[in-house]
Order: sequence, then C-alpha cells, then structure tokens
Amino acid sequence: MRQRLLDISKGQSFFLFGPRGSGKSTLLRNTFSKEKTLWIDLLDQRQEFELSSNPDSLLELWSVDEPKWVVIDEVQKIPRLLDVVHKGIETHRIKFALTGSSARKLKRGGANLLAGRAASYSLSPFSALELGDSFRLDQALATGLLPRFWGQDVSDKDRVRSLYAYIATYLKEEVAAEQLVRKLDPFRRVLVAAAQSNSMIVNHSAIERDAGVKPTQSERHFEILVDTMIGRYLEPFEQSVRKRQTKRSKFYFFDTGVVRALTNLAGESLEPSTFEYGMLFETFVVNEFFKISEALEKRWRFSYLRTKDDVEIDLIIEKPRGAPVLVEIKSSRSRTAPEKLSSFVKIAKEFKGSDRYLLSNSPQAAVVEGIRCLHWRVGLEEIFGLS
Repeated sequence: MRQRLLDISKGQSFFLFGPRGSGKSTLLRNTFSKEKTLWIDLLDQRQEFELSSNPDSLLELWSVDEPKWVVIDEVQKIPRLLDVVHKGIETHRIKFALTGSSARKLKRGGANLLAGRAASYSLSPFSALELGDSFRLDQALATGLLPRFWGQDVSDKDRVRSLYAYIATYLKEEVAAEQLVRKLDPFRRVLVAAAQSNSMIVNHSAIERDAGVKPTQSERHFEILVDTMIGRYLEPFEQSVRKRQTKRSKFYFFDTGVVRALTNLAGESLEPSTFEYGMLFETFVVNEFFKISEALEKRWRFSYLRTKDDVEIDLIIEKPRGAPVLVEIKSSRSRTAPEKLSSFVKIAKEFKGSDRYLLSNSPQAAVVEGIRCLHWRVGLEEIFGLS
C-alpha cells in the first residue's frame, strides 16, 4: 500500500468520492485495517439487491457485532440508504465511511447528504509525488496513473488491455447500468469526440457535428463526465464570477491513459516533441495540481487565460489569501529560450505581485524576467510548499 497524500480523519463519518479505479477501497482497507468494521460492497449484486429491497436491513447487519465503523462502497447505487445511515449516526452513534464515484448524482437526486454530519474527501488516481522514485513520466503519459497499473508485476500489454477494459466497464456499469443516458451509442461517440478535444476549449457544436448527435446533447453528456468524475472543466479567468460562467471552458480528462484509450492510441508509441505528447503532458500537470490541491484540502481556484491575441496562460491559481500564481506548461526537455517567454512575460505584468512559473521537463532551473523556470516536479513541490 502506497502512502497517499490524502489524510483521512477518523473523528467523524465521511464521504470519499473519486472516479472508478482511483483506489478508494484500497485506501479504506488500509485506513481501517486495525478497526472492527462492517464492509458493505454495493458492487456485489447480492448485497445491492438485499439492501435496495430493504434498506433498513443495514442496521440489522450492524447489530450482529455492533462495530464502530461501517464502510459502504459505491453508495450512490442506493441513495435511499443514506436515510438509514443518517439514522445510524443519530441513534446508534455509528461512524460511516461512504465511497462513491458521483457526488453530484447524489445531490441531483435529492439524496440525504447527512446535513453536515459527514466530512467529504476526494481521491484521484496516483499523483507523481505519491509514487516517488518509482514514478516514470513516459509510462504515466502513455498509460496513465490508475493505481492498478503501478504494481511491479504489471506488463505494458496488461496495462493497455486494462485501459480498454476500463472504458468498457465505465460504459457498462457506470453509465448504462445507472441509466444516465437513454441510448449508449450517442454517448459513446461524444465520449470519443471529447477525448479528441481534451485540454482544449470546449466547442459543443463541433463535438455534436463530429459525433453526429442532436444539438445540446454534447453539453448534457459532458455533465455526465463531470458527474462521474471522469473529467473536469477548467474555467476561463475572469474577476467577475458571472462573466466567468458565460465564457467557454477547457475540459481535461482525469487520466492520460484513458484519453489514449478513448482515441484508440493506447499501446501505440508516444514520441516527445509531438502534439499528442504536449497535450498529454499538459493534462498530466494540470491534473497534478487538481489532485494535490484536493488531497491537501486546499481551497484554491484554478482557471486559464486566453487573450484576444491568442496569448495564453495555461493555469492561474487563486488562493484565499496571497498573490495569484501563474503557470506556463511546456513539455520540452531542453531549457526554454528567453525569447519564447516574451508573451508570457508581457501578460504576466498585468497580474501585479503574482508568482510566475514555467514548468517543463528540463532539469535546469533558471529565472527569466521574474519567471521561475523549474522542472515540473520541483515546481509542484515549491508551489504547494512540500519542498
């Protein structure tokens, strides 16, 4: 069991949300290895049938040994169970650990979210910082960071097979079985088109044309991707929250390996200095910021900026206090020439007092007109105060 950055408190009940395969169950088994615990796995069809037929039987199962903790895996499969969980907390002082791959689905369905009686955590696939010395960037970009792929005995072929199986399982069990769409084929086509535009500004009209689906269908299907934590929007920077919401966002899938499988490139060679490599590297770095921020429970807001002249800042970090952090991301392994930073330098001056970074693959550190040029790992550790 690798040490995760997320530090779960056992002082109260909690939700643990994360995409399928991110390691939620493994983390909880490690967390409660020394606790007397009742385990309920709603991916087990027998347990799901019994508890969906009679949710109150949960307390009957608990009453056999009256353990201090009850863990329920994939609680979103039976939202009504949360009423019984609420009763268990109030009446019997039971503590619950509840995992799921869709917090928004529970909220949209009006599920009982325990009225503040449970904390909420998010878990993503491995961060490079969690893998430490065993991390390999080329492997991470090619086949992703899902925990199952980082065992010592996992071959490259097995990683590729598992990626394609992951997509099939997601479509079958996460989308079709949960009846999130009426027809699976249009959703599948939008999913592929979304992967082809990963890390770009979302153009729903273009995606609908490419996928051959009806107007507004792309936007609805993207909501499902966000709800099931397969991807997330990166909003455009704007001081006004109202204006920010009217502009077009970028979309990043949660894992580079899943992007490659959706575009039918998993298992194919990945060459540096190509468009695909640059896109995957940007996706990887942006996801690292999201992962580490959530694990450390930072309340940071992330956005991007593109000017009318198409000058772009890849990532803007707004903290509750302090100056904003501006981040440019480049996959190059050589030191970036100062003249290539001129646009970044110019636009950065509009952010008075900001901290400015160029994160790349280059091991050479430098400061160019106030921009700290660092290897991506060093930059992550510095920005998050982990160095």
